[in-house]
Parts: sequence; structure tokens; C-alpha cells
Amino acid sequence: MTQQTSKGRLLFQPQMNYGVPEITVEDLHSKVTKAFMIDVRTPEEFIGELGHIPGSTLIEMGPELESYLATGDRDLEIVFVCRTGNRSGRVTAFAQNMGYKNTINLQGGMIRWNELGFPIEKKS
Repeated sequence: MTQQTSKGRLLFQPQMNYGVPEITVEDLHSKVTKAFMIDVRTPEEFIGELGHIPGSTLIEMGPELESYLATGDRDLEIVFVCRTGNRSGRVTAFAQNMGYKNTINLQGGMIRWNELGFPIEKKS
């Protein structure tokens, strides 16, 4: 898995939306090669029509993600991605409740990423 470029140095300055830190797809796109992204969609969605952001890691929402978060680095800056930002917003809040300090939701998710024509991959 990709790790943060330098521990302690954060890439993003998220805006709060109902207590959940969020960034826009434009914010992510400008730093996408340095960001650690977890896509929480299903494997079918990850390689499906909307594809996924190059460099993102698929960890499906549910037991697999809960297990990862239970043992992960709570200081790591993580951008959570899904189709629209709904599931990833819930995961962001869940991770915060587990003690993660730098989790961020991607507003608009893969729908918005695709609308702006940013690069995608469709293979796992």
C-alpha cells in the first residue's frame, strides 16, 4: 500500500461539512500522485463504468475496511473515495470515531471525478 510521503506533513486543508472533513475533486487532482486514497466501493464498481482513481487502493466498506482501520496508523492522512461521496463520508466519520485524525471525504466521488474528465483506470 502507498504511504504518506512524509509523516506529519499533511497535503490537504479540508473544509468541514456537518462535522466531516471534505475536499473537492479539484483539490485531490492537484496532489493525486502524493495522496493516499482508499476506495470503499465494491470490486465491481472499482473496475466498472466509472473506474477508479489511479493509485487508489480498494478496501471495500464493511468488515474488510473495519479490520484495516482497527490496525492502521491513526496519524495517516487518508482520502476516502466512493461513487458520490455518501459512503466515503460515512467511512470518514467512522474512522474519526476510531481515533483517526486526518481522514478526508472526497466530495462528489467518482461521479464528479469523471464529470471533470480526470484520469481513471478500469483494471484492478
